[in-house]
Amino acid sequence: MPERAYRLPMSNGKTPAKPRRALLVGVGLDGDDGHKRVTTGKNFALIGGSQSTHEEMTEKAIKVNEQLARRGKEMHEVSREEFDDIASAVGLRRNTPERN
Repeated sequence: MPERAYRLPMSNGKTPAKPRRALLVGVGLDGDDGHKRVTTGKNFALIGGSQSTHEEMTEKAIKVNEQLARRGKEMHEVSREEFDDIASAVGLRRNTPERN
């Protein structure tokens, strides 16, 4: 039977806040060779893609973790701006869709 965590109300009647978590999720859409690629690691989950796309996603996710380690931080501790700096440093770019 799986172990469950229960939250008890604090003395002021409020439930304690959940610990913050952050996860980098990568989805590759170009995999048409029949392979199901799934890779998970600290702070990331990668699904799909061709072999080369999946390898590239894995490499960049690992580099993001290395950058976080250099800064002495966990993923949930960085601001959006700091994450953008890290992402840019490892070669990721933000997708900004065109407006219709």
